[in-house]
Amino acid sequence: MTITITAFERSPDGGKGLARDTRVRWALEEVGQPYDVRLLSFKAMREPEHLALQPFGQIPTYEEGDLVLFESGAIVFHIAERHAGLLPGDANARAITWMFAALSTVEPPIADWLDGAFSAGDLLMISVLQRIKSSGILDEYPNLSAYVARGEARPAYKRAFADQLAVFKAASGG
Repeated sequence: MTITITAFERSPDGGKGLARDTRVRWALEEVGQPYDVRLLSFKAMREPEHLALQPFGQIPTYEEGDLVLFESGAIVFHIAERHAGLLPGDANARAITWMFAALSTVEPPIADWLDGAFSAGDLLMISVLQRIKSSGILDEYPNLSAYVARGEARPAYKRAFADQLAVFKAASGG
């Protein structure tokens, strides 16, 4: 079955990769799963068709056959559970803990990957930290800045970001 995710037709972040669909794209890229993207306008996000998939009128959503998920953390967790690479061996319970910490509580100091090997916890933590990058706060924490940079250097992140940036550029005529 083909996986389909939703994303902004015109991202409000100006193509910086901060939209939550990038987390899902990145997770799918990390595990090597192909996916389609259905682009939505802000108007379409409030239409009954989308609200039936995402009751809060947000992105992303994830569809695979009869399965429909919303909330980026839940989607990344689903992907991580079903495909090797994001819940490493004995550390999977810890990776799950970090996933929740990434979306609710961020505690420095962070050095390297959260629990040894790269995991879904790292993917979500980095995507959360990216939101404060432009504020300069990360500059005060060199370990956090380096951690985010390592995540952004991953080939799967680069592919997910490039795909999202291409959509923004196409929508803005640039």
